[in-house]
Amino acid sequence: MHRLRSFFSRFGRRPGRRAAACGTAAIGGAAQAVQSRLNGELGARLHDGLATAGITFGLGLLLVGVLVGTRRRGRRSLAQVVQAARTGRLRGWQCLGGLGGALLVTAQSITVAELGVAVFSVSAVAGQSVSSLVADRVGAGPSGRQRLTVTRVAGAALAITAVLVALGGRLRGHAVLGPALLSAVAGLSIAWQQGFNGRVRAASDSALVATAVNFAVGTVALLLAVGVDIGLRGPPSGTPPSEPWLYVGGIIGVFYIGVGAAVVQYTGVLLLGLSLTAGQLTSALVLDLIAPTPGSKVGLNLLVGIALTLLAVALALVHVHLPRHRRHDAGAGR
Repeated sequence: MHRLRSFFSRFGRRPGRRAAACGTAAIGGAAQAVQSRLNGELGARLHDGLATAGITFGLGLLLVGVLVGTRRRGRRSLAQVVQAARTGRLRGWQCLGGLGGALLVTAQSITVAELGVAVFSVSAVAGQSVSSLVADRVGAGPSGRQRLTVTRVAGAALAITAVLVALGGRLRGHAVLGPALLSAVAGLSIAWQQGFNGRVRAASDSALVATAVNFAVGTVALLLAVGVDIGLRGPPSGTPPSEPWLYVGGIIGVFYIGVGAAVVQYTGVLLLGLSLTAGQLTSALVLDLIAPTPGSKVGLNLLVGIALTLLAVALALVHVHLPRHRRHDAGAGR
């Protein structure tokens, strides 16, 4: 992940770097859509969204833990996080981005089979767009506080409009109302996850370590939730599938969480979220066409909604103000 910095440095000053960062984030968003499809299928097979989320985060933590532990740079960067927390440059609550990821993956596992990948994605955008504005305004990300401009608010508003258009008349059916609301609530947490992970990255100077902290926090939270769920309802009633590719959601998550942590310093939380959304929705549409779930429904409303979301990304790219990047700014904006 640290190679992304040298990659972005080839694009000159902030406008070029920001465009490169947005393109990289779009690739991460496409990977997130693939993860949603896999987790939705796994959740449907296990009949348990929490257990699916626990498996996803646990495998992701295993991978990123090995990557950090076997690299001298990774161990040194992890020590920097501990030191930053001790000195107060990094607040403890700024390390809790993994809670948002745990909620998102749980929502994927519960709702994607009913909604389809594309509708799940646009539902999550509704919450994400609003919370991204708030997260940027209060300075949740490493780039600090960002003022609200007409274009930024218009971009977020257009993204919300795109969600309503994409859902079309489906919200009239109570069967999809609950899953759509759960997806939107999960979307609310994404901006804070991205902002907090960006601060951990700034403190550690490593997107990989920020990803490891994200997965460690999320895994602990999910293990506690799964334990309570098993105590109340018993173990999952489904049968674990034999297809190995259904278990790689955590590995994909390591990639897109790392991408978000690496590029948020160049984009801010709102622009990162919109760029991720552009890649996510495009990939989700392709997945619903070639590998639909029972709840998938690709129609004109969905296509128009995706087009409006892409327009929102382009609108938010205009006049986005970012403060000068500082390498050690984990404590900025507190």
